[in-house]
Amino acid sequence: MSSIFDVRDFIEETVSRYETLIKAAVRFFLALLSLSVINSRLGYMDRLNSTTVVVAVSLLCALLPAGMIVFFSALFVILHCYALSLEAAIVVLAVFLLMFLLYFRFTPKDTMAVLLTPLSFVFGFPHVMPVIYGLKGSPLSALSVGFGVVAYFTVDFISDAESMVKSMGDATTVERFRALLDGVIKNKTMMAYVIAFALTVVVVSIIRRFSFPHSWTIAIAAGIVTDMIALMMLSVRLDADISIGGLFIGSIIAIIIAFVFKLFTFSVDYAKTERVQFEDDGYYYYVKAVPKIKSSISKKHRRSYDPDEE
Repeated sequence: MSSIFDVRDFIEETVSRYETLIKAAVRFFLALLSLSVINSRLGYMDRLNSTTVVVAVSLLCALLPAGMIVFFSALFVILHCYALSLEAAIVVLAVFLLMFLLYFRFTPKDTMAVLLTPLSFVFGFPHVMPVIYGLKGSPLSALSVGFGVVAYFTVDFISDAESMVKSMGDATTVERFRALLDGVIKNKTMMAYVIAFALTVVVVSIIRRFSFPHSWTIAIAAGIVTDMIALMMLSVRLDADISIGGLFIGSIIAIIIAFVFKLFTFSVDYAKTERVQFEDDGYYYYVKAVPKIKSSISKKHRRSYDPDEE
């Protein structure tokens, strides 16, 4: 077990040493991945499909705050929709504006949830997102994860909407708007995921805040169970298109990723828990102190440079 913490501490030390460079590289990779996925799923505007354009925008995102990746991704989606039809562009723009207004109002710190949630759907492990953001965020993080779900299903609908748009050549503008808006909003599968993920974020966020031993482990387990039960029930209730086999496989992947995340963010030794009591002029304080788990290498490093020993 100690070797795992040795590797963890080595990774953390390396990341902290080259933090600026690594963050820029991660932003570049995420932007490149996001824009490439959007072009592959939509691809209606030929100019945006250029590798040069994608790489240039990704390099720009590497130098800018992470929120700009979400902005450029949304811009690419809207421009592709405009190449498909003006009505599609207006509908998607309205949906994105509503999401971003609510996002900046309630959860401005969860920028990456709006980007990573759609990507997690593309690569087959979406169930990890509500668990991770339940662990690292607050119950309001359900909004950001939900926005990510809406963004994914919006792009997914538009990617299959070309034949529908062409078939409405004689329809009125109002009829086109209604058909596109219904396709984006009245998606039962999307609603099932939004509700299930929101419940999961809230459950995980509440449980992991308790001080009882192994609260994070219990929160992960409770979140996975909540997600699975909610999706299975909603699948029947809403007649949503949810694969039960995919749900089980995705949940296993989510458990693995969640415990890796926990290893790097919350590794404590409950066996060495201490309770401290002290007071000042106005209060008595009862403190429960749980030490973090450190590797043998980091302990030796701290002892060798302990100023008290000199």
